[in-house]
Amino acid sequence: MAASRTLPPGGRAVVQWGLPRRAGASNFIREDALIYETAAANRPERAVLAGLAGRRAPDEVNASLDELERLADTARLQVKGRMLQRRGAPRASTYLSTGKVEELSALAKEQDADVAVFDDDLTPAQVRTLEKQLNVKVVDRSELILDIFAARARTRESRLQVELAQLEYSLPRLRHMWQHLSRTGGGIGTRGPGETQLEVDRRRARERIARLKGALEEVERERETQRKQRRRLFRVALVGYTNAGKSTLLRALTNTDVHVEDRMFATLDPTSRRLRFPREREVIVTDTVGFIRDLPKDLVAAFRATLEELSDADLLLHVVDAGSEDPDRRIEAVREVLADIGLADTPELLVFNQIDRLPQGVGQAIAARHGGVAVSALEKRGLSELIERAQALLLATPAEPARAAGAAGSGGGS
Repeated sequence: MAASRTLPPGGRAVVQWGLPRRAGASNFIREDALIYETAAANRPERAVLAGLAGRRAPDEVNASLDELERLADTARLQVKGRMLQRRGAPRASTYLSTGKVEELSALAKEQDADVAVFDDDLTPAQVRTLEKQLNVKVVDRSELILDIFAARARTRESRLQVELAQLEYSLPRLRHMWQHLSRTGGGIGTRGPGETQLEVDRRRARERIARLKGALEEVERERETQRKQRRRLFRVALVGYTNAGKSTLLRALTNTDVHVEDRMFATLDPTSRRLRFPREREVIVTDTVGFIRDLPKDLVAAFRATLEELSDADLLLHVVDAGSEDPDRRIEAVREVLADIGLADTPELLVFNQIDRLPQGVGQAIAARHGGVAVSALEKRGLSELIERAQALLLATPAEPARAAGAAGSGGGS
């Protein structure tokens, strides 16, 4: 049994089943079904990044790797190097070519790396093969994002959502986690003691998924009750790419204490504050989780209850980092997620934030080209124009009569 193996010096055994490994939490050495936490956990994990260009343009590939490096930093990894395969298609067994795998292995050894982070999603078989050849943990983009969400989940709802996403991500990977315990070769799927444990873990995972979905449905019913109580007011939702400054903007607009951090996915849970417009009209402004390119589908599905907080929005303030290298690509990534959750037709105002980082007039020119408004939430510049534009869009929509009628109709039943 794997549990009888000798522990590494200074290490302790940590058994996990069917759940993704915490990329930034500590340094692990995996051996069979057992995970050993070593003394190297006293220092931050060191990582090397790897990507495959494929048919993408060089600037797009570099921007993607830069973003992956920021994700790794958010996960508390120390990035010590990066490697890019510019040509060729992904290999079924190792994703990268044989030569690039050897190059990455040498880089990881040279930098004393603990983990290799890949810019694209890998199959379970690719992960197992790469870990054997690189002799370090292998984490793909989705698993890294899931790890960040797990570390930042604070409320009961977000913890439920993250755990659900992790289980749904890991469920199809359980077969490869237990193949090493099967001793009977041949046949379909390989039979043996590993297959027994596989079925046990699958059943446990499915039972837990069912319980999590039930708990999230209960949370959604509570949230719907809260939304009904606020439907007399207009609702404005802040959406945008992660780290665009949405929380800073919410703090600047409402003069309230909102958690702000210069890291990706600093906000997971919806945060709502009241804002009074100049025409003595009060609105609810809600900030929620930021989006990103190739956001894991399981994560979008798990956070659907939270994202549905946006479904009642009369106006979306789409916050964009004016200083990003390719704001158009980020705008499109956000709009794709909004379309997936049925918000493509909700009125939208583009808000180009962080103009304080740009030369004078550049941010205003970018905003004018997109028909948006330029602001600096940090320095509270441009907020008056933003409020005026938002107020004009809200009053121009037919939402107010319908909202008033709905409030009148529901008042007698509450």
